[in-house]
Amino acid sequence: MPVQSPDPRIPFFNHLADHWDGWENLETLPGRLAAALAAFGIAPQERVLEVGCGTGNLTLALTRHLSEAGRIFAVDSCARMLEKARAKVQDPRVAWILAPVQELPADPRDLDRAILMGVWPHLVEKRAVLETLHGRLRPQGMLHIWHLASRERINQIHAGAHPAVAQDMLEPAQEIAMLLENVGFEVLEIQDDAAQHLVSARRT
Repeated sequence: MPVQSPDPRIPFFNHLADHWDGWENLETLPGRLAAALAAFGIAPQERVLEVGCGTGNLTLALTRHLSEAGRIFAVDSCARMLEKARAKVQDPRVAWILAPVQELPADPRDLDRAILMGVWPHLVEKRAVLETLHGRLRPQGMLHIWHLASRERINQIHAGAHPAVAQDMLEPAQEIAMLLENVGFEVLEIQDDAAQHLVSARRT
């Protein structure tokens, strides 16, 4: 069996971790995230899987949205990103998991929701990821594949960033929706415009 080459994205994102928040507008981002979480209809007590938590900005927004009964499982493949997130979000409701999403430990299961913000183009085995999430979500559990910018802008950034991510293109939302349906999700919402790129689906 051939030896699988290491994913070049991991050292690339580990290198970016110390600089990541400098590229975010941290004054407006919390409000944008809070509004989106409310629009998603996330209940206070939900168990939420965050795929690709990065430096923890969405994780922090989730801690502010959820009640004491809520739980967050924050997953990332990059150790330095996870280290930055843990320093930012010191909350006992958060479980930190260093692993590719398709290699999650036995728990979490029976999740109410999975959110993939800004990570979809970087996933190598997209169908395997969706199959994993379908198996971890409870019946009727929700999934959001989400970017806070247009598809064109995301692809422009990746193309000019570094060879490690230059081919990580974000597909039209309709193509992602078709893959979700093939895996067993019901697509409920698609937004693919200048404001954001979003596909929301429910496990059937």
